Amino acid sequence: MFTSLKQYKMIGLFELLQEIEKNEGMYLGRQSVSDLFMFLTGYEFSRGQSNDRLTEAEEDFYNEFQSWLQQKLGVRSVTSWAKLIMLSCHDEKTGFEMFFRLLREFQSRHQVEEANVA
Repeated sequence: MFTSLKQYKMIGLFELLQEIEKNEGMYLGRQSVSDLFMFLTGYEFSRGQSNDRLTEAEEDFYNEFQSWLQQKLGVRSVTSWAKLIMLSCHDEKTGFEMFFRLLREFQSRHQVEEANVA
């Protein structure tokens, strides 16, 4: 029986990213930062279409990761975060691996900020 999108609760972004990191072939077919970017763009669109609201951390990723990465890499060009990553590496697989390292650093930045305030 078909279930409409409105009845289906999607997996959270960060849980999905953990699954993709462990088994990229199932989701992307290969380790590719460009394919990951397109997948996550589609995921965000689908969440919006199903009225499945993003969490605060998910919104932070979609709204801030790009600008954080531009600042970290010292790049002023406005392009996708996948292309920014590809400027720093030689192939899609390396970019894919680099994304997850950068994501962990991005996610930990609030912990560092909070520690500096205390």
